[in-house]
Amino acid sequence: MSKQDLALLYLYLQSQDTAQRYLEQHYKELTGVEAKAKSYENCNPFIYYLDHGQQFITASHNSPMLMQPILLFYGLTHLLKACLLTRRPDYPESTSILAHGVSTRKRKKKHYTFVHDEVKIQHNGLFSYAARHLYDMNTIPFEKIKMKKLFALIPEMNDLWSLSNQQKLVAIGKADNNRLVFPATTLDDYHITKKAFIHRISPHLPYIHKVSQTVNQIHLELDKPIAQSHGPFFCHQNGTIYFPLDREYFLTLPEILIHYLLLYNLSMISRYETEWWGELITGKADMDYPWIKHFLKTAADKIPFLLGQELAIGNT
Repeated sequence: MSKQDLALLYLYLQSQDTAQRYLEQHYKELTGVEAKAKSYENCNPFIYYLDHGQQFITASHNSPMLMQPILLFYGLTHLLKACLLTRRPDYPESTSILAHGVSTRKRKKKHYTFVHDEVKIQHNGLFSYAARHLYDMNTIPFEKIKMKKLFALIPEMNDLWSLSNQQKLVAIGKADNNRLVFPATTLDDYHITKKAFIHRISPHLPYIHKVSQTVNQIHLELDKPIAQSHGPFFCHQNGTIYFPLDREYFLTLPEILIHYLLLYNLSMISRYETEWWGELITGKADMDYPWIKHFLKTAADKIPFLLGQELAIGNT
């Protein structure tokens, strides 16, 4: 769906009547759920999650960088909970899933840089719960991950990396097209044969109708276009599909959860590492500054887009 269509969907869901009918439509697809009763019970929490999430994100557009990570993180989590309520009528089922589900170092080392910092995934909490119930991910493909790797997988960040000749992604197609074109050098970069490469990526794609190869390219024809920005295929807001250039960055994680991890860490830093955060913003001396600033702008635009696509599932 386009940004305009998603904006209309958010508007449509702002009334009790339309939100209730929307939830009932989703709950009818679930086994053992009294769809009408549950949709009436959940329509107000659903509306408030959407409203609060949008207000936090809107506020971030008009706020100084000092406050943006906190506003964006809570905007993301509220919209994420609205999406979960469409699939999990009894959310939250327990207090254990109310935690963020991520942790980071409480004290930063000397000569700290954000891009080399890392977060650790917890067994319980919103992160793992969302991965499981929105994206059918029963296990997370890593225990810890560095911020540099997460930055590398957001398509809108690729142009910034290219300024220092460190591009991490390559454009391979368009979201409205069922054809993907990979550079033939991808096989060398991944140290893999064409057959093994296709076997590796096919579980993350619609059905592959045809594979062909020229000297410089590998062509794939799919039975339908890629619908979501989900690793290893990441979608720019302009509709371009990107793929990791190097196997080190081959990560099967939905892009919205990449934003979650980055914003969790930045929100913790802005609250508890105030000296470092203040010096970054005012002095702009650290190499982290352009990456963080560009990411915050990207996240403010893209979070409603990515989670709007989740809300649109089953409503098109």
